[in-house]
Amino acid sequence: MIVFALWFLLPAGLANIAPVLSAHLPFLSRFNTPIDYGRSWRGQRLLGDNKTWRGLMSGIFIATVTLWLQQIATEHTSWAQYAAGSIDYSHLPVLLLGPLFAIGALGGDAIESFFKRRRGIPSGKAWVPFDQVDYIIGTIIITLPFALLSAIQYLIILFLWFGMHIIVCYIGWRIGLKKEPI
Repeated sequence: MIVFALWFLLPAGLANIAPVLSAHLPFLSRFNTPIDYGRSWRGQRLLGDNKTWRGLMSGIFIATVTLWLQQIATEHTSWAQYAAGSIDYSHLPVLLLGPLFAIGALGGDAIESFFKRRRGIPSGKAWVPFDQVDYIIGTIIITLPFALLSAIQYLIILFLWFGMHIIVCYIGWRIGLKKEPI
């Protein structure tokens, strides 16, 4: 179950990291336009400067490539078939589902950011546990038409990736990719 939980949400997990990594690539700096284009609602920014087209596009790219590699791996290796569980990766529409994994993850994060701004929490400041579950819930909702899992599978995914998010954020902070540890 744990291996499946890691495998299933991997495209979304990597899509969630992609904006932080792509922010450090100079050749992508021209795509640093905020998704909300600087618009406000009731005197507050909709999403903020950290939700950019660069981050969304890099997330879509990473999630799609990850899902494609998972599809290839499940067709050729027994360990990947084991990790995939009951999901038939050979018939998944990668060019549709890959972007959906990213949109679920980054869309969940954007929705959380909208509500974070309404609560007066500055960009980059932690809002536990919402910062840790937004991408997981967004991904689960958007992938429901393609993969309906059991309640226990969803709970394992939620708790496992919640913990992984905290660990990855801490590592990102320690190596200087993030300003806050969580």
